[in-house]
Amino acid sequence: MGKVAAIDLDIAKQAFQVYGVKGGGAIVSRRRLRRDDVVGFFKALPPCLIGIEVCATGHRWAWVLMAFGHEVQLMPASYVKRPTMRFVPMKTEEQQSVLMLHRVSSFTTL
Repeated sequence: MGKVAAIDLDIAKQAFQVYGVKGGGAIVSRRRLRRDDVVGFFKALPPCLIGIEVCATGHRWAWVLMAFGHEVQLMPASYVKRPTMRFVPMKTEEQQSVLMLHRVSSFTTL
């Protein structure tokens, strides 16, 4: 992969899409990665900015990638393709676990 300023990581169930862009926004690389290959790919990549759409596992992938020195920004699905991008603050593992417990408890009371 050439000189990359930022990466858009589209996380999915089995195959992830990786789009690397230069400073001007031109796409440098498009790649499809199996879930098992994601960690190795980003571990070998020099630190850069990575954008991930917020979903059920978005925070988990953000924590993994930040451990390799990357800067991660989470984007709500409704803003992914808009020119006025907004980002979601990163939750800690403790905050995420409390949120998950809250969701589970609300399902059990239905």
